[in-house]
Amino acid sequence: MAIVRAQDGAAGAEAPLMGEPTQAQPVLPKESLSIVSASGTHVFSVEVARTPRQQQVGEMFRTAVPEDGGMLFSWKTPRQSDMWMQNTAVPLDIVFIGTDGRIASIVENAVPYSLAYISSHGPVLATLELAGGLTAKLGITVGDKVVSSALAGEDTSHATGAAHPAP
Repeated sequence: MAIVRAQDGAAGAEAPLMGEPTQAQPVLPKESLSIVSASGTHVFSVEVARTPRQQQVGEMFRTAVPEDGGMLFSWKTPRQSDMWMQNTAVPLDIVFIGTDGRIASIVENAVPYSLAYISSHGPVLATLELAGGLTAKLGITVGDKVVSSALAGEDTSHATGAAHPAP
């Protein structure tokens, strides 16, 4: 799991959370997501973290991420997304999706349990977590198009979390 914090520039805008997570959350509702790349169209069934708590817990404490799955954090308005791997037991590829629906950047094989910040380095529409090493394996690269109805956005403003938000 990774920690994701969305920033919209508002002072004190983060939603209050209900204590530090201590276990994996139940599987969240899933939506289809496709990545169109030079190597083909790759289809995933991703969990969509909608509430601040779902985003805070993200993929924490899980022991596997399926190759056809992952977790999506979709923001209603573009914002910087900061993540970390606290309490995340498996490596993740963290894919930042730009406002044009294309991959803006990828951090491959984020180190489990690391507290290092992983940042989008600017506003993004969404953050996608996939199994570590999968983007390289499938030939997914910066500039590839991401298609999902979940990218239409629901208001998850002030969220803190993919696997869990960075402090």
